[in-house]
Amino acid sequence: MGNLAEHRYRDHLHAVILAGGVGRRLWPRSRNALPKQFLDLTGRGTMLQESYVRIAPFIPAERTFVITNARYLPLVRRQLAVLPASNLIGEPVGRNSAPAIGLAAIHLQRQDPDAIMAVLTADHLIERAERFRQALLAGAALAEQDHLVTLGIRPTGPETGFGYIERGEPLGEWDDFQAEKVLRFTEKPDAGLAREFLTSGRYVWNSGMFVWKVSRILGEFQRQMPKLYQQLGQITAAFGTPDEEEIFHRVWLNIEKQSIDFGIMEHAQDVVVIPVDIGWSDVGSWATLYNALTKDINNNIVQAQHIGVETSGSFIYSDIPERLIATVDVRDMVIVDTRDALLVVPRQQSQRVRAIIERLEKEQRPEFL
Repeated sequence: MGNLAEHRYRDHLHAVILAGGVGRRLWPRSRNALPKQFLDLTGRGTMLQESYVRIAPFIPAERTFVITNARYLPLVRRQLAVLPASNLIGEPVGRNSAPAIGLAAIHLQRQDPDAIMAVLTADHLIERAERFRQALLAGAALAEQDHLVTLGIRPTGPETGFGYIERGEPLGEWDDFQAEKVLRFTEKPDAGLAREFLTSGRYVWNSGMFVWKVSRILGEFQRQMPKLYQQLGQITAAFGTPDEEEIFHRVWLNIEKQSIDFGIMEHAQDVVVIPVDIGWSDVGSWATLYNALTKDINNNIVQAQHIGVETSGSFIYSDIPERLIATVDVRDMVIVDTRDALLVVPRQQSQRVRAIIERLEKEQRPEFL
């Protein structure tokens, strides 16, 4: 198709960064008051800031939106001061990804009826930024033809923590990206099924990133989630009126929680996947963050004052500059020290941090959440 940057749809490409999650598997750093997307985990800026920097070369600030919980709007304003205030959308309460994407879609439609919407994440790492941008432009080219486009991550192992997408018939190449029809989405499989998926070579991981026309996705909401579509219509009708804020809050509190995968994608028409290799990590645990970052000579990642004797393969962090962490004969551990909590867990068991969260909730200790 030639140089995608020359095509007119580039001028209609908008970014929507979803930034409302809590990221509890990175406890005790990620908390309700300061979730992981607002943390600097890499030394390059916060994850939200990195998400914006990746797209800034080809999607300007006036076409970049962030949707988050209303309580986090001050954080977003501080970290992305370049964005227009009107492009920061605060949900009164979280309602999962389908309502959030629908809410962003009606705001984009108001700004540009011909908008193409790239749905992105605020809490993933992507090391190959230029390749990622090229993939989004390829996705925009496909979206212009009324496809619903998702980016699929080429799997590197039989992961059970991700959803999978089965690839079907090839549709051709867009700037050396192969586009393929989607046969089906499968939610997080067990270990045996994940191994089968990996061996078959027909599956990619579901990245949760999408590209589509706003008109096209709203059509799917109308067809598949008519109640939500009607509620979004009530919010749209109130735009610019004195009652806009009151109606938005009232309607939003009655919206049901639903993910975009269950609510739309699993039964959507004409879905296309672009398999990509972009150095992607969902940073879903301390182990995945460890895997994504550069290690020292002992395969440690140290973000603290540290003296280690026979210490290797470990992630060691403290947010207390004057604290010294000393370790002896420690291997493959995660040690995360904050001012009010200390986590020590074997690196390969770091997913079990969720058990700590469950205990804190059960024991009603919100000061640690």
